[in-house]
Amino acid sequence: MLITEELHLLLLRPDGRGEASAWSYRAYGEVAAVIVDLALHECVTVSEEKRPVVEVFSTQPTGHPVLDATLTRLAPLSGKRLSSLVQRSSLDPKDEIIDSLVAQHVLVRGERGFFGLGAVKTPEADPGPERLLRARLAAVIAGTAAPTAPDLTLLAILHAMNAAHAVLREEKGGLSSWQLKKRIEQLTSDSPAGEAVASAVSAVIMAVMTATIIPVVISTSTS
Repeated sequence: MLITEELHLLLLRPDGRGEASAWSYRAYGEVAAVIVDLALHECVTVSEEKRPVVEVFSTQPTGHPVLDATLTRLAPLSGKRLSSLVQRSSLDPKDEIIDSLVAQHVLVRGERGFFGLGAVKTPEADPGPERLLRARLAAVIAGTAAPTAPDLTLLAILHAMNAAHAVLREEKGGLSSWQLKKRIEQLTSDSPAGEAVASAVSAVIMAVMTATIIPVVISTSTS
């Protein structure tokens, strides 16, 4: 399963509704996650400069519908700053993620909310994959399992979205919000992942944090 698909499961409640504390920033997180997915599949690179850019160096189909659809939309934007790409609604992979998870029988299409006028709910059809995912992250947080690149990416993005404490209620053990923040920072700074992947993860953390902070700053300054 892709990192961005796993992130979607974490942000989605079993009844198909979004996690209230994080759903408004879902698109930022999932765009960032799919860019890391593409980096892991060697389709893009994320530069290590102060304002990193994303370069597409392969547009060959990967065979995964989420990656291929994103790659098609990302190719004309090659060379753009990561911080701007994370905020582009045209790169939001939500529809492809849902189609993929439905095809994997993890989610199922339900009814529309808000008296039939809202978005179609996609409750879990099979809770097994999310259960395994959460157990994996709990073990990483507790220090009983070595983190993988996907684990670090998920934790880093949840941290950047300021949603880790709410989304990982059970998995965090007895850690407070501050302690969980420090634990995630420790894990990502001690990353055993390859240098290119670690660089991409660090870059997406800053990009997502910037994307989530800007609306708050604008709202505060105009109120």
